[in-house]
Amino acid sequence: MKNELFKGRGASIQPKNPYSKTDTVQEYLEGIDEPAITEKPATAYLFIQAKSALSKNDSPDLRLSYSVNPYSGCEHGCIYCYARNSHQYWGFDAGLGFETKILVKSNIVEQLEKEFKSKRYKPQPIMLSGNTDCYQPLEKKFQLTRGILKLCLKYGHPISMVTKNALIERDADVLRQLANKRLVHVYFSINHLDRELKLKMEPRTATAEKKLELIDKFSGYGIPCGVMVAPIIPGLNLSDIHKIIRLAGEAGALAAGYTVVRLNGTIKEIFENWLKENFPDRYAKVMHQVASLHGGRANDSEWGRRIKGTGPLATTIEKLFRTSVKKYLKDREMPDFDMTVFKSRGQLGLFS
Repeated sequence: MKNELFKGRGASIQPKNPYSKTDTVQEYLEGIDEPAITEKPATAYLFIQAKSALSKNDSPDLRLSYSVNPYSGCEHGCIYCYARNSHQYWGFDAGLGFETKILVKSNIVEQLEKEFKSKRYKPQPIMLSGNTDCYQPLEKKFQLTRGILKLCLKYGHPISMVTKNALIERDADVLRQLANKRLVHVYFSINHLDRELKLKMEPRTATAEKKLELIDKFSGYGIPCGVMVAPIIPGLNLSDIHKIIRLAGEAGALAAGYTVVRLNGTIKEIFENWLKENFPDRYAKVMHQVASLHGGRANDSEWGRRIKGTGPLATTIEKLFRTSVKKYLKDREMPDFDMTVFKSRGQLGLFS
């Protein structure tokens, strides 16, 4: 089982950064095996200046081409998070480093406004966040996400967001105003209904019960909500798909999506270590089934297959998901964004 030092963290290792030319090795002449980490890892915030607010992706697997990410690294500690690898580009590791060394893009709101004001800018829905969760715990202090939402309201810019954190409730006032103008979609990520599993797999996220409660509350406010059942990990949370969509539908969700787990890059090493620590009896089964979704390899980079998987198990997952959506979200859909209200000069445009 995991050492108490790492309670509240997803990862318990710091794997080598493949982009780093140096590595730290501990050697003791006495031959004593002493752990590299002897104190409970604390979170450090590192402030940086963003050169550009918007990140573009060319993935055919993603619905939106642009995203804005106020933070890099994530204290939520979700063990499977695909964003872990990107933290290595900053010189940190994808394990504990991803969870404890958080980059704060302190000028992100100002930079985004500059891009909105550009004569070359053409508005299109953007994702907040496309990489790490915009409502991770430090958002309570820095409020960059709230600043981005208020900026989108000022300029009439459409935005879609997904989160695992209940902190989003703080911004219900801005979200309601955006919803009134058909400028926002909110998705809650719920991939299990087991509190014990949450504490191990997504230690610093909100419970499924709290997120379902917020879907109900936001729906009452007129804020369009959906649920992302992601990622699905066979052997751990596959059996919860049907019930999650039923409960989300009862709460007022208008749409649902899903992905299967993909252990790309260094994430495979981190996930395998976590699985051996927490579910040693399921290790072989889970890894075999994950690989079966991805052509025999847990680490998958093929477009399409990396998100939904292929093969008999992927077909079973897809049928279960679609049957559940058809039963509990029938004839529901997210409202179209209003692309006509964008003002390239913000409120000043009213007087031009």
